[in-house]
Amino acid sequence: MRIAVTGSIATDHLMTFPGRFAEQLLADRLDRVSLSFLADSLDVRRGGVAANIAFGLGVLGLHPLLVGAVGADFEPYRVWLKDHGVDTDAVHVSGTRHTARFVCTTDREQNQIATFYAGAMAEAREIDLREVIARYGRPDLVLVSPDDPEAMLRHTANCRTLGIAFAADPSQQLARLTRDEVRELIDGALRLFTNEYESALLCERAGLTEEQVLGRVGSWVTTHGEAGVRIRAVDRPTLTVPAVEVAEVVDPTGVGDAFRAGFLAGTAWGVPERYAAQLGCAVAATVLDHTGTQEYHLPREPLLDRLRTAYGPESRTELSAHLRGLG
Repeated sequence: MRIAVTGSIATDHLMTFPGRFAEQLLADRLDRVSLSFLADSLDVRRGGVAANIAFGLGVLGLHPLLVGAVGADFEPYRVWLKDHGVDTDAVHVSGTRHTARFVCTTDREQNQIATFYAGAMAEAREIDLREVIARYGRPDLVLVSPDDPEAMLRHTANCRTLGIAFAADPSQQLARLTRDEVRELIDGALRLFTNEYESALLCERAGLTEEQVLGRVGSWVTTHGEAGVRIRAVDRPTLTVPAVEVAEVVDPTGVGDAFRAGFLAGTAWGVPERYAAQLGCAVAATVLDHTGTQEYHLPREPLLDRLRTAYGPESRTELSAHLRGLG
């Protein structure tokens, strides 16, 4: 199964603040916030939602097609992604803008304050998915993840025109989208991905109840942090999969992207959704053990042991054959 992943490609600047953001906020001064935080550390890492998901798919042995816009400074990043199984040939390179930047500070309770500079991502709207497919082949699934909003809408419309299954992952861009745009992005999606907060925000932005959203998508996959993941669909029992326990969280950045990579890999292999979600949770837990979104490895035996410990021998048995290619 070939998966095309559209969305942001960025460089992450990750900092840690040893205190609590909440202690610096004054309840009666929230309309005039002016704060700075002295960070203990700075890590500059490769990131971007689409690149993170594509990286995870590549590490798991798939060969995803990455579709997005970058600056001329992308070349070292391109080499990294190609070395990890990602097809970057369809990435658009801007002649004037830098690759997008994500600047994020995390406090000691894993709360985050972040700023995203779009840069070359603004040119993603110029990408015609029909031309990409004509040149690089027809994918079985297109994941439309956070990107320039016009690009997201254009990719979704092209998927409908071409009759290609697509998954909707609007997440961080929900705040930028109108009611009609949110509805346009999710209508007819094979899968909808959100976290718990985004699920409520999506309903508010779209002016829809949860039941109405479910009526517009094939299934709705919602991550709930330490509580795991919930998968819902019309006329089907809700599937709940617990998260994999992590002794000490090093960095939560990119955990949702890692889950999506594992889940999509599992569904691409044709395993039942329960086991696909378990793999997603195991990959997400691996990311939590590292600083950065693409600094992890997935050795076969430790990954299978993690699945067995968290979910029992059936999970290991179901997924073992599909993970043969891992080192």
